[in-house]
Amino acid sequence: LQLNVAREDFLLPEEAGFMEAEGEMEATNKVTQAQLASGVAVEAGRQAFELDLPELGPYGVDWTRNGRSLLLHGAKGHVAVLDAHRQTLVTELHLRETVRDACFLHNASLFAVAQKKHLYLYDRDGVELHCLRQHVEPTRLQFLPFHFLLAAQSNTGWLKYQDVSTGALAAEHRTKLGPCHAMAQNPHNAVIHCGHHNGTVTLWSPAVSSPLVKMLCHRGPTNALSVDPTGRYMATAGADAHFKIWDLRMYRETHAYFTARPVTSMDISQRGLLAVGFGCHLQVWRDALSSKAKAPYLRHESPGCAPLGHRLSFRPYEDVLGLGHAKGFESLLVPGAGEPNYDALEANPFESTKERREAEVHQLLDKLPPETIALDVDFIGGLDKSPEQLREDRKQLKAEEDAKRSKDAAPDKERKRMRGRSKIGAKLKRKRNNIMDQERAQLLERLAKEKADKAAAQKAKSKKAQLEPQDGTAAPPKAISRFF
Repeated sequence: LQLNVAREDFLLPEEAGFMEAEGEMEATNKVTQAQLASGVAVEAGRQAFELDLPELGPYGVDWTRNGRSLLLHGAKGHVAVLDAHRQTLVTELHLRETVRDACFLHNASLFAVAQKKHLYLYDRDGVELHCLRQHVEPTRLQFLPFHFLLAAQSNTGWLKYQDVSTGALAAEHRTKLGPCHAMAQNPHNAVIHCGHHNGTVTLWSPAVSSPLVKMLCHRGPTNALSVDPTGRYMATAGADAHFKIWDLRMYRETHAYFTARPVTSMDISQRGLLAVGFGCHLQVWRDALSSKAKAPYLRHESPGCAPLGHRLSFRPYEDVLGLGHAKGFESLLVPGAGEPNYDALEANPFESTKERREAEVHQLLDKLPPETIALDVDFIGGLDKSPEQLREDRKQLKAEEDAKRSKDAAPDKERKRMRGRSKIGAKLKRKRNNIMDQERAQLLERLAKEKADKAAAQKAKSKKAQLEPQDGTAAPPKAISRFF
């Protein structure tokens, strides 16, 4: 045990630090960004900056997996890639058409842009590489790094998975729930979470054409959602001015929070901090997933910058939150947000060009097939049963279902089936019986009269038979018939 502790201390030398209030009269959410920047190290203080871009917003934000590069995309066609360490501009594009979303692929050398009509791929120099015309009017993008799949939602209600390593379309699913404006991936199992206008959240895998799970989360449209890195909790925000925390192990709501206006964007950091944006306000909550927090950890306001970008994004391995809004971009300091220790073989923020190329080759060699995306990630290392055992299990399960169905269902009444009732002649005959005209009325009246006369004759005949003797002798006179 001591050896393991010493090994962890050697491999994980850094510790995550949060901002703590000294007394009961102080609160961390009253600290401004200027105070934070003046109280931290010079290198960390440089991470708090602001870009004034008032004409082409509102802006969205995306980071690479190692947190080295920043991707900004404005709704009116402005796309820019920046080196976050050096704070220099790498490339800039003016597409002159609507941009709904953008995201990096496996590294900073490629990024995808959801433009007005189709989905486009660009390289680090801003050169257009591909136009994916199968994706019509894309709205939201998510890249799955371990599967090399680009998931795209569209205004037409389709969810499509594009394999960027081969260029083939891996899968396409029709959600049947209209346009989707909220989408996130579960980092634990690569399942895509989609929020819809009817308040539901659906979970998708490229291997299954129907949603794995369908949850009713809000009474109005779902505006934003995010999943924590462990895959245990999901945060959703709706137009009902509530954002809720869900336990994905039981698919049950744990607690909910109320805001003055509906939340339009949210994100969860590597250390479990939850950031929500509504109007021109931003709140960061600490320990809000496993338990209900009483007050926000940090607050920030951007007056006159509403609406905020549709995608808040924490920077990986740094205590930085990227905030896009109508007037540009802000980089905010959030103590304790990022993971302090990184794995250089997994995501290296200080990688060189040679290391980036080697990492790209290793990622392609370790690429996982789309069939491995499922809710339960433990099935990959499990042992498959024999075909005979599977058949026995299915037979037993079917027998149990049949027994339960026969027990719950009411006994069926025996029906008297007649042959030929569905023939066209019989149908026409039954239809003619329902038609009442003068000729038919006269016929029914004559038949009724004949039936009455026949009944009267039959009655008289039976009465006469009673008066006649049974031995064949003559009947007595009527006057003395009462004595016999």
